[in-house]
Amino acid sequence: MILQICVAMVGTVSFSLLFGVPREFYPWCGAIGGAGWAVYVLTTSGGCGPAGASFIATVVVIFLSRSAAVRNRCPVTIFLVSGIFPLVPGAGIYWTAYYLVTEQLRLAVYTGYEAVKVAVAIVLGIVFVFELPQGMFRWAAKKGYHV
Repeated sequence: MILQICVAMVGTVSFSLLFGVPREFYPWCGAIGGAGWAVYVLTTSGGCGPAGASFIATVVVIFLSRSAAVRNRCPVTIFLVSGIFPLVPGAGIYWTAYYLVTEQLRLAVYTGYEAVKVAVAIVLGIVFVFELPQGMFRWAAKKGYHV
């Protein structure tokens, strides 16, 4: 599991580089992406399905992204876009296309449905945390709580 988290951190930092994130935020992006993947792995090993685990991990990623944005006084998208990268259901989308091309429609529908559930869970996680008032994050930063 530690190797997976490290790889998620490196992948997140690599995506941050491609996304044009300033260098001083690379450690933040890596930590946020690694934390999201750690939560995902722990929740799936705890019996939660991929969509539920993605929702919980997304909530953690977005919460940490908003906290880092307030602490560093920069836009939240710097951390959000790169931090969510490990949770995107790329393999599910790939296998759906593969099964469609090879005319295995039953498998294509199944993997496509799973990928859509994960994508919707990610969107709902983002919306859920963005509905929290910004003042809550500012208050935490003023009190010295560094999330």
